[in-house]
Order: sequence, then C-alpha cells, then structure tokens
Amino acid sequence: MRFEETAEEYLSRIPMWAKKKNSLEVIRTFLKEMGEPDETMRIIHVAGTNGKGSVCAFLQSVFLSAGYKVGTFTSPHLIDIRERFCVNGEMASESAFADSYRTVRSLSERMIEQGYCHPSYFEFLFYMAMDLFQKSGVDLVILEVGLGGRLDTTNVIRHPLVSVITSVSLDHTEYLGDTIEIASEKAGIIKKNIPVVFDANDQIVSDVIRKRALEQDAPYFETDRQCYRITGSVNNGFQAELKGIKGDLYQVMIPSKARYQVMNALLALRAVEVSGLLGDMRLKKTREQIRTGFLKMSWPARMEEVQPDVFLDGAHNPGGMEEFVKTGSELCADRKKRANLLFSAVSDKNYHEMIRLIATSLPLDEVVVTHIDSDRGIKPETALHEFEEVVHCEITGFQNTEDALLSMLHKQDEDHLLFCVGSLYLMGEIKAVLRRIKHD
Repeated sequence: MRFEETAEEYLSRIPMWAKKKNSLEVIRTFLKEMGEPDETMRIIHVAGTNGKGSVCAFLQSVFLSAGYKVGTFTSPHLIDIRERFCVNGEMASESAFADSYRTVRSLSERMIEQGYCHPSYFEFLFYMAMDLFQKSGVDLVILEVGLGGRLDTTNVIRHPLVSVITSVSLDHTEYLGDTIEIASEKAGIIKKNIPVVFDANDQIVSDVIRKRALEQDAPYFETDRQCYRITGSVNNGFQAELKGIKGDLYQVMIPSKARYQVMNALLALRAVEVSGLLGDMRLKKTREQIRTGFLKMSWPARMEEVQPDVFLDGAHNPGGMEEFVKTGSELCADRKKRANLLFSAVSDKNYHEMIRLIATSLPLDEVVVTHIDSDRGIKPETALHEFEEVVHCEITGFQNTEDALLSMLHKQDEDHLLFCVGSLYLMGEIKAVLRRIKHD
C-alpha cells in the first residue's frame, strides 16, 4: 500500500483524531494482529519518574559490550523521531523506520475497519518499535515506559525478564495524583513471579513497590545510595564502587559529571545481574564487559557539556531539578565560576518549585527565559515573573529558543557556566540550533 504523506507528517496529525488511549486489552488485540512479536522477545521493562532513559542507556551499552544485538525504545526524542528506536545504539535507519510505519499504518486501517479506534501517537510508535525490532532480529529489547506504568501502553507485555523502577517523585500529577498514587502506578509494571529492581531511597515509595511485589510473588531487589561509593573523580566523570545483589563489588567508571548517574548505573548493574544474560558475574570477562559498557554509555542532555562551560540537562520536574542543582552548584564550586541560566518548561509541570530550587541553589548572575515551540510551553512572561520573585539578577525573556541561546552564547565568558534546563523539548530545540550553527 502506498501513502501520499511521509511518516512524520502522518504521525504529527495523529493527536487530531486519536483523542484517547486504547485499553491494554485493545492494544493486545492489535499485537495479536501483528503476530504478537513481543511474545518472542527478551524484554527489560523500565519505569520511574527520573532516570529511566539513563538506566536504559546503561543497559544498552552493557549488553552491546557483551555482544548482544539490542533494540531500545525510549521517549521523547530530542531532534529526530527515529531517536526513539535504537538498534545497537544507533537510531533506526530511514528505510527501517519507513517500513515499520507502513506496516503499522496498514494494520491501523484494517483495525479501524473492524470498529477499533485509531491508535494514539504513543501506541502507534510502540507498535512500530515491536515491528522494527522483530524485523531487525534483536536479541534483547530495552523498553521504557511512556507515562505512569500500570496503564501505560508498554505494560501490555506479559513476560519481561526483569522490571526496573527508577526514582519516583511528583510528576504528571494532573494525570497520576500524589506520591503514593504515582508509586502505585509505577509499581503496576510488576508482573507475577517476575523479578523487580527498584530505587529504594524513598521509604514511602519503597513501601508501595514492596507491597506490590509481595502481592505478585515477584522477587524484589531494593537499591539505594548505601549500595555504592564514589571513589574518585576525573574530568569526564566518576570512579565508583557498586555493590551487586549478592554483595559483590564492581569497580566502574561513570562517564558523566552528574552524581545522580551513579545511582542509575547501579540500578542498571543489578538489572543485568537479575536478568542472567551475562552468565557468571564473577568472571573477569563479564566484569570487563560491564566496565566497558558503563564507560561507553552516552545519553544526551543529562548534564551534557555541549561546548566548554555550556551544559544541557533535561531535568523537568522537582525531583530531577534537585539533582541538577546539586551537580550545577558543585561544578560552579569546582571551576570557581558563577552561573548563567537558560530556562523554559511546559505548563503541566511544577515549574514554580523548579524555579525555587534553582534560585536557592545556584550562584546566578543572569537568567534568560524562552518559549518552546509547543502549545504546552509556558509563556516567557510567566517564567520571567516567577524568577523575579525569587532571584536578584538580570532576567530577560525571549519568544523563541534560537534567539535566547544565541544571546547567551554571545555573552558567554570565562567567569561563568551556562546551564540550559527545564524541559527535554527545550534540549531538543537547543541541539537543533547548535547543529545548524555547526553546519553553517
């Protein structure tokens, strides 16, 4: 079947006619029509508020170092939608992406003829991922939850090797409720008798996850900050000692300036152990695969230094912002510099608390706020007013990211670090601008 429009054009229009998510039962029906590709896949399922993408990136890198062919499905993308579908660490090729799009669009049209609703945007992409990974012949799929867990599209899978729940904090509260409710939603990915590795740094959250695991007879592995030790730092990251589920110690290098990535690495390590895919974890060869995998891990816009003294961080909720300001203030102290900030956010996030955390933690000399190209983006005037209430420095508003970024880069000097934070959509727009600058 031939289609008149491109995959990107069609996908961008889906929200106009797919007004609601389908139930997991309906999604399973779609997958049955596809031949249930997920049923033949080895899958690691990853949920949480913050750190999901980083844990997926660590897992991907470790399994690649061990020789597995890995498919990874994450969201959102920063610049190109194909970033959501990675095979062996590379985003899907244009031909593979287009082929899976055609397969799923044809499937959708058949199902609509049978009386089913059109898949939502995320559902459509999930079907594409299952099709693309099956056709690519991957050995393992690392599957990131989109929103929540219990009712998330990805939770249609029935037999993951292991479930992982990263840190849980307030986010998407208009959809998910308070902390206990959010933890319950995340814990909804726990399956009968399937082991779960989870971030146990928050007692309230841990109680909820533990209760769900016991109800499902699921072996659980609590993981907290007591299970790792930072033993040194170098220019590009941290040396750390991670404790495995049986008490074994692993000496690794974490290639990130953000301390929060050590916790994400620990969660990934324990998920690898529980999966059993690397065999005897005490073997020298296996430990070298883990060290190599961690060292090669790359995940954009997580305290990423895109050029000297210019950092991008995708923190977009209070929990993520707490970790960002810890790292940002440490970098300022280490480099003996003050901070400038480029900020934007979306309206359904708690940007009030994010701005308060920034104002009380970073040595700010200048703030620039902007508007991201989305109906959800807060107006620059709104962010400007919020900052005026809590900081005493120069604050400027711009109507678009390019003008805001170019202004800050033009004024960048050796006495300041520039931090860009508040939204992954903002990170994508910044990266697009930087790409254009590089190619001009």
